[in-house]
Amino acid sequence: MFGCVLRRVCWKRSGARRSVCTTQPEVRVRFAPSPTGFLHLGGLRTALYNALFAKQRRGAFILRLEDTDRARLVPGAADAIEDMLEWAGIPPDESSRRGGHYGPYVQSERLQLYSQAASSLLHTCHAYYCFCTNQRLELLKREAQRSGHVPRYDNRCRHLRPEQVQEKLALGVPRVVRFRLDSGAEPFQDLVFGWTRHEVAAVEGDPVLLKADGFPTYHLASVVDDHHMRISHVLRGSEWLISTAKHLQLFRALGWTPPAYAHLPLLLNRDGSKLSKRQGDIFIQRFREQDVLPESLLDLITHAGSGFNNNRIGRRLDELIEEFNISKITTHSALLDLDKVHEFNRVHLQRRIEDPHTRVELMEELRQRVLHTHGSDISDHAVLEPHYIQRVLQLRKGHISCLQELLGHSYSYLWVRPLVSLQQLKDVSAEAADIAAAVIQLVGAGGSVSSTERLNRELKLLTSRLNTTHSSLMRVLRLALSAQQKGPSVAEMMLSLGEQEVCVRLQRALEP
Repeated sequence: MFGCVLRRVCWKRSGARRSVCTTQPEVRVRFAPSPTGFLHLGGLRTALYNALFAKQRRGAFILRLEDTDRARLVPGAADAIEDMLEWAGIPPDESSRRGGHYGPYVQSERLQLYSQAASSLLHTCHAYYCFCTNQRLELLKREAQRSGHVPRYDNRCRHLRPEQVQEKLALGVPRVVRFRLDSGAEPFQDLVFGWTRHEVAAVEGDPVLLKADGFPTYHLASVVDDHHMRISHVLRGSEWLISTAKHLQLFRALGWTPPAYAHLPLLLNRDGSKLSKRQGDIFIQRFREQDVLPESLLDLITHAGSGFNNNRIGRRLDELIEEFNISKITTHSALLDLDKVHEFNRVHLQRRIEDPHTRVELMEELRQRVLHTHGSDISDHAVLEPHYIQRVLQLRKGHISCLQELLGHSYSYLWVRPLVSLQQLKDVSAEAADIAAAVIQLVGAGGSVSSTERLNRELKLLTSRLNTTHSSLMRVLRLALSAQQKGPSVAEMMLSLGEQEVCVRLQRALEP
């Protein structure tokens, strides 16, 4: 079985004694995206599962950029991919940016390795030169489609005589290098799909390994890189499961030991449709811009599938590492409900608020955002003090799903004193002046604004003494404190603002 524990027998010649030493190879996994686009949810999940597998086994998580498809490269995508991995909390241990002992980590900088491997395969007759033109290949494709067959190369150049090959090479005829697929196929054990067998030669033509421009295809480059980077396990999408039979043939032809393979089931939309980059809302950068916390996103994409001893909302990265179990990954596609992202974010934002370490960072971030949004309108800079911001967060935890909500119109009263006239209050209730004066006296006495429960009891008693309705009292206070008709409870508003600020706002509203 590929990837099993290596065993080394150590013989001692003194006497008949011998000892058997068991050596566990270092776990090295890789996430190898193509910078033909930006990181999306499917890619993030693949990267995450690789990172979890490595961290759980104290191994290395490598980022390798497969940039051999030169025509489709997107400027800036390579850096953006690593930026998003760092933002998500799963930075690679080795990469082009971070360095490592097995670089370069960009395939376009490793062309000599692929050329050497292709030459070796040509020398051992496991590969051959193909001189077929694009026009001929296109005709083969059209003919297959017309007859209802899957397009495949007919292996024509496999049968060229040596003198024919030498003649075409001497004339400089454009060529590629193709791999001779063996008929039949040995089964291999996938860590997710179990024993698997694909007779690729029966359904596919010989694949191209090295293109006319000297760049390798995915099949050659991934095998060469996995060998030279000492990759022990390959965790990748199930769309590559069939290709694994080809890759194992390549490893065997090159005389190399293959890694263990684990093919992850697809990540699909809630309705079972395939995630598409055209949706526009599956890119990680978009979630970051929408104030989604990285741990919320990791929790969401793992909760949608399998691979853990239990499934619950609220797991952070350290918990994901601890609970990850590759044997629990099923072959069923994972259905992702993006409508739940706000629910996950609310849970994780609450955890950040409750954690003393993350709360400090959150408070400073909110302070900077308040300054940016309301800076010129703030009259009392006490709203920027840590104790005030912490009180706001504690009262709103579990109710908001992101910090941005606290900067919207509904919560502007937290940072900016509203302008409300006495006449506006009287339009709500004829007893507005009496209500405001009574609440000023209540709050000024101290102690009442200590909890929402106590404050609600005091306000109900005040309603009875003023001979007014409770709804009138609440509407007057809400308008005076926030200039709005709805929002959090009045008691919470008062608790957030504090006794002094409540009195200031009510007194201002009483002014003619």
